[in-house]
Amino acid sequence: MYYYEVAISGASLPPLTYEFTTLLEPFSEVKIKLKNKIQTGYIVREVDKPSFKTAEILELTGAKLTGLQIELLKFISYYYTCELGVASGLFEPCLDIKIFKGEFTKSPNLSPKQLEALNYAKQNQISLLFGDTGSGKSEVYISLIKEFLDAGKQALFLMPEISLTPQMQKRLEEYFGCGVGIWHSKITQKSKKELLEKFFSGEIKLIAGARSALFLPFTDLGVIVVDEEHDDSYKSSSKPYYNARDLSVYLAKFGIKVLLGSATPSVSSFNKFNHFRLKGTFFESQKEFIYDESATMLSQTIINELRNSLNSGKQAVVFLPTRANFKFLLCKECNKSIKCPYCSVSMSLHKKTNALRCHYCGFAMPIPKSCPNCDSQMLESKKIGTSELVLELEREFEGVRIAKFDKDEITTHKKLTTLLKNFNDKKIDILVGTQMLSKGHDYHNVDLAVIMGLDEHLEYCDFRAREKTLALAMQVAGRAGRASKAKVIIQTLQKDFFENYISDYDKFIEDELEFRNPLYPPFARLLRIIISDKSEANAQNLEEEILKNISSIPDLQIIGHGKALIEFINSKFRREIMLRSSSHIPLLKAANVASRFGGSADIDPVNFN
Repeated sequence: MYYYEVAISGASLPPLTYEFTTLLEPFSEVKIKLKNKIQTGYIVREVDKPSFKTAEILELTGAKLTGLQIELLKFISYYYTCELGVASGLFEPCLDIKIFKGEFTKSPNLSPKQLEALNYAKQNQISLLFGDTGSGKSEVYISLIKEFLDAGKQALFLMPEISLTPQMQKRLEEYFGCGVGIWHSKITQKSKKELLEKFFSGEIKLIAGARSALFLPFTDLGVIVVDEEHDDSYKSSSKPYYNARDLSVYLAKFGIKVLLGSATPSVSSFNKFNHFRLKGTFFESQKEFIYDESATMLSQTIINELRNSLNSGKQAVVFLPTRANFKFLLCKECNKSIKCPYCSVSMSLHKKTNALRCHYCGFAMPIPKSCPNCDSQMLESKKIGTSELVLELEREFEGVRIAKFDKDEITTHKKLTTLLKNFNDKKIDILVGTQMLSKGHDYHNVDLAVIMGLDEHLEYCDFRAREKTLALAMQVAGRAGRASKAKVIIQTLQKDFFENYISDYDKFIEDELEFRNPLYPPFARLLRIIISDKSEANAQNLEEEILKNISSIPDLQIIGHGKALIEFINSKFRREIMLRSSSHIPLLKAANVASRFGGSADIDPVNFN
């Protein structure tokens, strides 16, 4: 009999010991029983016979993790301080894969500057392509990918959101045909199974998709392209708190070429990696920026410019950061909003379902007729959302075709594809959306982009608030005037900030690096520890225990601690500790201490809510 430690896939448990009659390879996939449930696990290592009784491994599935997956799994467990079981839940195991050498005859016609960018990427193991919107980054990506596919290697093209997928899929298939596989959270299990079968057979050699595509069983991966590398959706918001962009960079040490790309690269990436600047645009695009210095509302300036655009047979996009009808209801008598009973946040108003909904825990309740606090019937809606804006636009522009583009509306891949096709086919006149709207779509008939509600982003308690806000504004602005003249309306009371940088991201990076030095990334490393407990007293006690146990770690600065910005989520009280160091090593020591006391450690955080 042989004995093995088994990491239970997706479980926050240390490896458990099981027995089996034959010798098994490390990181083979097995089926085991745990608490009367059949679970999937991975063999970690063979061990001596333990003193306690062990259960038997039920089944050897025949699948296993590839060598690259094993290296990535171990790194995630180490750097993001989680059990191997938690990290292993990210991966799709491997069956026998056949690699066929591809011959792709079609290539993009590169300009001399694009050719320089391609050669730069080929000369550097890790590089950043800093290219303006419309400058032709995609053609450089495709050319680099083609070289690796032609050499018989596999390729991975990462995108930040599913909203990028349909258009990019069409572009990639134009060059690589059925050798492209699309992978993200919105595709069905049936589609995933079919894709994996083609991937294992060697029919698919290029995977394009969101961050989860990084965990597919590549056996001969040659290149990773990370498009829109600045985007926060590469970072997981739950344990393990990995960043797919950073993991891609880590994989470069195994000989994989990594190319990051963005029109608004993160300040840290710009400072850390060799970069090539690709300026200009292929299209004769001229943008006029209009500053509507008013609070977030459908102002007369916006109405007038929308009417001008519609009258000229053009389309418009309108960005708003908040979905639903209104962010919250406020009582005019007691001045209190209606909060979620399980989270310390105001509930959002959804008229379509006649409900207030919490966007953190999902709790919903009927819209009350009176204030739960003082029983007043003087309830007022505050902070307009996409649904309400659509209603206001429909009242203002009778007969105009208006559609909504946010998480409430786009719930399936089919809905996403249909909406984008309808907009490109000019069946929609105005597209109203949240951040999904800003992602790399080419709309050649859009001559107006309206950007609303960004001022509050500048006020977030986040050292990257300026970077995120400016990048978002520039990305939305980039949706207009792809092939002609265009106008961009920025509704803001912070005109000076946008006016200084909206057309000069290079200057912003220069100023922002000076602003951050020496306290914030890329000049320092950060760790955020979150403590959650149903008892407020317990949460505070755990915070104090962690602080006591990390106080002697050298080169570790405690920036602050106390109640989290949102101190109550899902019926749990939340405390946080923010740490800084010049190296990741003291931070990982602190993270491991936090884990022992039940805290969640988020290294290199991008979210501070």
